[in-house]
Amino acid sequence: MLFQFSNESVQKAYLATEENPYDLDAWNILLRELQSRKVEEIRPIFEKLVKNFPTTGRFWKVYIEQEMKARNYDKVEKLFQRCLIKVLNIDLWRLYLLYIRESKASLPTYKEKMAQSYDFALEKIGMDIQSFSIWNEYTTFLKQVEAVGQYAENQRISAVRKVYQKAVMTPMISVETLWKDYIAFENGINPIIAEKMSMERSRDYMNARRVAKEYEAITRGLNRNYPSIPPTGSNEESKQVSLWKKYIAWEKANPLRTEDPTVLARRIMFAYEQCLLCLGHHPDVWYEAALFLENTAKTFTEKGDNNSAKVFFEEAALMYERATSGVLNKNLLLYFSYADFEEGRMKYEKVHSTYQKILDIEDVDPTLAFVQYMKFARRAEGIKSARSIFKKAREDPRSKYHIYVAAALMEYYCSKDQNIAFRIFELGLKKFPDDPEFTMCYLDYLSHLNEDNNTRVLFERVLTSGNLPAEKSVDIWNKFLEFESNIGDLSSIIKIEKRRSSVLNQLKEFEGKETAQIVDRYKFLDLFPCSTYELKAIGYTDVLSVSSNPNKIILPLMNSDHVDDHEENEDKICRPDFSQMVPFKPKMDAYPGEHFIPGGSFPMPPAATHLASIIPPAIYFHGPFVAVDPLMDLFRRLQLPDAAPPPTGDGVDPNQFELAKSVHWVMHTEKEEEVPDREREPHFNNFGRRRGNKRRFQRGHQPGFHGPDSEEEGGESNSFLPPQNDIYRSRQQKRVK
Repeated sequence: MLFQFSNESVQKAYLATEENPYDLDAWNILLRELQSRKVEEIRPIFEKLVKNFPTTGRFWKVYIEQEMKARNYDKVEKLFQRCLIKVLNIDLWRLYLLYIRESKASLPTYKEKMAQSYDFALEKIGMDIQSFSIWNEYTTFLKQVEAVGQYAENQRISAVRKVYQKAVMTPMISVETLWKDYIAFENGINPIIAEKMSMERSRDYMNARRVAKEYEAITRGLNRNYPSIPPTGSNEESKQVSLWKKYIAWEKANPLRTEDPTVLARRIMFAYEQCLLCLGHHPDVWYEAALFLENTAKTFTEKGDNNSAKVFFEEAALMYERATSGVLNKNLLLYFSYADFEEGRMKYEKVHSTYQKILDIEDVDPTLAFVQYMKFARRAEGIKSARSIFKKAREDPRSKYHIYVAAALMEYYCSKDQNIAFRIFELGLKKFPDDPEFTMCYLDYLSHLNEDNNTRVLFERVLTSGNLPAEKSVDIWNKFLEFESNIGDLSSIIKIEKRRSSVLNQLKEFEGKETAQIVDRYKFLDLFPCSTYELKAIGYTDVLSVSSNPNKIILPLMNSDHVDDHEENEDKICRPDFSQMVPFKPKMDAYPGEHFIPGGSFPMPPAATHLASIIPPAIYFHGPFVAVDPLMDLFRRLQLPDAAPPPTGDGVDPNQFELAKSVHWVMHTEKEEEVPDREREPHFNNFGRRRGNKRRFQRGHQPGFHGPDSEEEGGESNSFLPPQNDIYRSRQQKRVK
């Protein structure tokens, strides 16, 4: 059923979701439109949305909110039943509590139902780092419950205390607020007991607060609301996968340092459940979660705790059931892992049902499933059971030649009966006479048996039957030539080469390349009678490209030290230096030291950033300020002597420091020299000092020289104004006062 939307962009987005159900951009556009319509009109689209994204809490939340607006409370409860347990999303659970609070407020058992809902929510989602609001709402709700009588009051206090004590032990954001509220609650009841309680619980609280900070840091960057889609290999997806695995590894390291293995297992499984909400299409996450439960169960078994081991074994089986029943219901890896898990528990009936479940899927190639099914039947029930599975596989029209190869080799290796293996290969040859890959498997089997005559007969049967076209017979002719090169004489080798050439010349890739064809007579494994360049020159690599498996032979050629520079350069792609890229964030004003650019500001180099982090901040520097441009101009005009004074034998000559006083300083420009001295107005520099326009240092000054503003130079009088921000002077003035 196709829907029509008046908005063109929304209609395009809807058609895009029909073509690609995992187009997130199109779904986001469509979702904004759906929220403005009545839910009765677009309920099928919402159903399609949650079907494609069954673990995305954000989509379930929008769907349920639309039903709540329409006051379809029966449908709301059914939707919660479908998603609440499987989707441990904090926002979805908050919506659930809001629904209970609004819809059940008029019931006489409202308080009991609300308390049960809070307990249920905290049991499932209470370990979330963002669960502070639920803990806080629960304690507030319990405090507001009216208690009639001393017994009821004690029950209320015990309930509030129990929730608080459990909350302050749970790592979460704002756990400090809960601790302060708990201490205030205990002080309001009995200050003496409050001090005792705080001493007993402070260690657990400090541990939870420490872990909460690590928890927040390790999960920073995780996009918990990202919908689960099939793997795309994008950079953002790889980053999210890495962050999730890092988070799970952190939980496995037991940051809480708890000695209770059950608590540790619950926290680790909560991390896996959160990960599966976003990476539900990744089979490795499902397998690792089930494997963790299985290993935990084995650990309990070794300790003698069979009851706990049984619980975790059942949870592992349930995890496999969820994996093979959800979005990965066609993933053979999870089915095979599940079958092996149940086989290890000696539940063979469950294994049979698992394999049968795979085979019942019509659009899945059952060949590999039949092969693994036969192996299981042989291990668990013997060779006769495996033969019955092979019979079912032959009757399935979807099966490929692999089942014949697997069954024949199983008979050869397990029952040690070569005759049965021969008959199975012959059956396969009758059913797949035009499949060169099956023929190659049959030939490999005969060559391992050292049956020269039978092998030669098989070559002749296949190559002269006319079932194989020339392009499909290349590998078999090559195999025939290799066989004759190993056991035949020179005349038989030349005879096979001529026969092969007469067939291969029908292909344009082999025209005029007789020399390339003779290379196969002398090669052995990855050893060739010519160099890489010579093989390319005679066209040998082009000949190999016709083979069904050219990489097997070309690979050693490409790993040679002599690689064509042209081919090497083809793999090189010019890419920008991504480390030098900055986000586009325009700003009006830049901080001091920032390199301002149109798109924002470029950060300082790492060395400058490190230096800026260890020196006092710029706001604490009040002067003196240096005019950089005049200073650099001064350095540029500075005229140093050609050579420094030689040092004395006793060390450094103190008089060499008079070099600075013997330098000829030039401060004015040519234009300034043209202006008479009387027309020059004094001005003040950044230091608040009065500066003349004419300053000169003459060579030969004595140590008693007073500086550039000295009256001896005929310049302005040596008068100074105090600096504007002279810290030393201000302190001295305070002391005088």
